[in-house]
Amino acid sequence: MPQEVRGVVSREKGKPVTVETIVIPDPGPGEAVVKVQACGVCHTDLHYREGNIEDAYPFLLGHEAAGVVESLGEGVTGLEVGDYVILNWRAVCGVCRACRKGKHHLCFDTHNAAQAMTLKDTGEELKPALGIGAFAEKTLVHSGQCTKVNPDIDPAQAGLIGCGIMAGAGAAINTGEVKRGETVAVIGCGGVGDAAIAGAALAGATTIIAVDTEDRKLEWAKGFGATHTINAKNTDPVQGIRDLTDGFGADVVVDAVGIPATWKQAFEARDLAGRLVLVGVPSPDMKLEADFQPFFSHGGSLRASWYGDCLPSRDFPMLVDLALQGRFPLDKFVTERISLDDVEQSFEKMHHGDVLRSVVIL
Repeated sequence: MPQEVRGVVSREKGKPVTVETIVIPDPGPGEAVVKVQACGVCHTDLHYREGNIEDAYPFLLGHEAAGVVESLGEGVTGLEVGDYVILNWRAVCGVCRACRKGKHHLCFDTHNAAQAMTLKDTGEELKPALGIGAFAEKTLVHSGQCTKVNPDIDPAQAGLIGCGIMAGAGAAINTGEVKRGETVAVIGCGGVGDAAIAGAALAGATTIIAVDTEDRKLEWAKGFGATHTINAKNTDPVQGIRDLTDGFGADVVVDAVGIPATWKQAFEARDLAGRLVLVGVPSPDMKLEADFQPFFSHGGSLRASWYGDCLPSRDFPMLVDLALQGRFPLDKFVTERISLDDVEQSFEKMHHGDVLRSVVIL
């Protein structure tokens, strides 16, 4: 039988979100209904509300979630009712040209649940954020979006791995391929940037430089492994990074902001053969302009990291286990625990930089 649950919905561009009654259908073939235990409030949810992702209102927001599988549709394998899972927004197909090459993290045909969740009052189909829609007591996803992890981890921490933590840590570990003894700079010290710092520390970087315009965020960055900080309001980031790396520049520079100005700073702050990793999300109207010759003379690589180039089945359990071992500071990302009714207020706190992550507890 279809179920009625509470969920956070964005009905109009730029308008405050509301808590609505939504209808969850029984899972169809390959689908799962998950009882959500916790879901982080990510900038991407705010982008959905503001119409910066697409214009397919109404949206069911929320995507950084952990919970328990409640029911399964036909044909699901490798997953059972009662499994504790982190939700991911890229269920890989296994048969596209990327998957056939063994590069499942680049799957060109990822998919979500085929059925739609709906608003009870109007019957309108809801567009779930990143195919998840987890600011709700329960949600419907494709079974491939459910990644089983150790149930000993706090759901408020675990859910964050499903997006921001994985994006940042993966940018350093998977895309940037940070190695022991290397120097790393991270521009932008929000949740994704701090996850990149934590990932660089985990990989063995010896010099990790955090760059931001707010002293409070720079202090937070130290708690995730930054060895040095630069306030870009007072110090030119490029010169500051060079000064902290014997004049050479960093082996890896992660741009966790995603605007042309920070990308150019990252480009210029690399050492010879250095790697630039873009993980901050640019808007469609942005244009890049850079001198061509310095790229040739410096060599190295310019990379974009999408979802941290992760493979959820491999990377989610690894980060959970590292957190349980005390080797990855997952707990430090949780600033506050809130209810579904507090999501709109959490967007305001996010805008002012008051939190790393607010987490909805259900």
